[in-house]
Amino acid sequence: MSTSKTTLLLGGRIHTPGSTDATAMAVTDGTVVWVGQDGPGRALHPGAEEVPLDGAFVAPAFVDAHVHATATGLHLTGVDLTEVRDAGELLAAVRAAVTPGEVLCAHGWDESAWTSPRLPSRAELDEAAGGAPVYLSRVDVHSALVSSALIELAPTARDADGWSPDGPLTRDAHHVVRAAMRAAITPGQRHRAQRAFLHAAAAAGIVSVHECAGPDISGEADLSDLLRLAEESGLPEVVAYWGELGAADTAARLGARGLAGDLFVDGALGSHTAALHEPYADQPDNRGARYLDAETIAGHLAACTEAGLQAGFHVIGDAAVAEVVEGFRLAEKTVGQRALAGRRHRLEHVEMIDAEQARALAGWGVTASVQPQFDAAWGGHDGMYATRLGAERAAALNPFATLASEGVLLAFGSDAPVTPLEPWASVRAAVHHHTPGAGVSARAAFNAHTRGGHRAAGVNDGVTGSLVPGAPAHYAVWESDALVVATPDSRVQRWSTDPRAQVPGLPPLEPGAPLPRCLRTVRAGEVIYERP
Repeated sequence: MSTSKTTLLLGGRIHTPGSTDATAMAVTDGTVVWVGQDGPGRALHPGAEEVPLDGAFVAPAFVDAHVHATATGLHLTGVDLTEVRDAGELLAAVRAAVTPGEVLCAHGWDESAWTSPRLPSRAELDEAAGGAPVYLSRVDVHSALVSSALIELAPTARDADGWSPDGPLTRDAHHVVRAAMRAAITPGQRHRAQRAFLHAAAAAGIVSVHECAGPDISGEADLSDLLRLAEESGLPEVVAYWGELGAADTAARLGARGLAGDLFVDGALGSHTAALHEPYADQPDNRGARYLDAETIAGHLAACTEAGLQAGFHVIGDAAVAEVVEGFRLAEKTVGQRALAGRRHRLEHVEMIDAEQARALAGWGVTASVQPQFDAAWGGHDGMYATRLGAERAAALNPFATLASEGVLLAFGSDAPVTPLEPWASVRAAVHHHTPGAGVSARAAFNAHTRGGHRAAGVNDGVTGSLVPGAPAHYAVWESDALVVATPDSRVQRWSTDPRAQVPGLPPLEPGAPLPRCLRTVRAGEVIYERP
């Protein structure tokens, strides 16, 4: 006969709703059963295993609502291109990283931040690669520099939209070479990458990730291997999404939560492939690429609604957002507003959206899976967004406050490897948005990266993602300075900072302030990370 086991955390600062003075928490068989202060905790749980916190901060663990596990793991275990600053440094990194018998996959170059924007030629890359297949994804993962040896593994890329005989490949040509790169990765490479990713997520205080897979992203074998690995104890949960039209049977076979994630309506701003109403400021003859029309979007929404699946799309540019909104309008005529809203369909990124569109999406119960570190990396007067779009359009990107105020559920993620697995950095970026008034409060941002992620995956029990009795014991323990109750600007209601409101504090998130360090991550009562 099994016996229940209770763990009593003591002497900390517990982030729990409606209390600012909780210091202790009891967990029994993976569930939070009590939150309060040390003395009553010991009296109520005399036989519990006591865990001293020594003043550490205990909070709900994070959910990353948009990741690419294998690509991030290859980035973590291989060569990092995020720090190279010109073509010469990139080529030197390739020379140092090539391994005989393996395709080289590296990620993160961003010519908009280089000292010179000149990209290396294919001939230069071939020389550095020494004849090896090489795939170097741009930071937004919507274009790549590739070697001739990789093209020989994907010769149809030469006839595809987005082909360049010497520069980065985009659009369909990029999809073709990416598929060839995936096929060339050895099982050992993939396993090491996926395990490295999951360990890195746990070390960042993350207990659940939403893997945005699909035939153009990672492939069925990749997703199956990841889900098999995630069944092991001691790792974060993996919630799978599969981005493909008409693939309900595939979703069921793979164990995917929905046909969502990176089902592309358009591309990315950095690669000039996000679909725009007006041309790019730095490419006046280009309005980007739109891959799906409103009728196709509506058909996918209706089919998923009727099949009981979440639908979703990758959508960034304003022309793509308009197409998605029209798709929802058409789908409502087929399945009805109530059924459509009941499935909690998702949109990934949704960067160029206005208040009227946000209001309409809220009426259809849409979740916006967004990435605050995009604004931190590329926003502002001198950022990549302003270069691509001009200052006026760029300032309107990623309007988190508008989405939230119109009733759209926010779920935060990294889109790793596009931005790092750094949840507190994402919370800070959402609060301190480059555009005044576009950010949200620290409390709202933290909720979007915890409870919001669980809700985005269909968990609507009202407690998961909080530290309250009855909630799964998903939490992280942090080394942090004094806690504060902060707001992004003076327009936020003052009651939220009044001590009488009993709003639990959070670590300081001012720019330049040190972010908390993770000491321990716990999933359903099981420790999945312990800082050495």
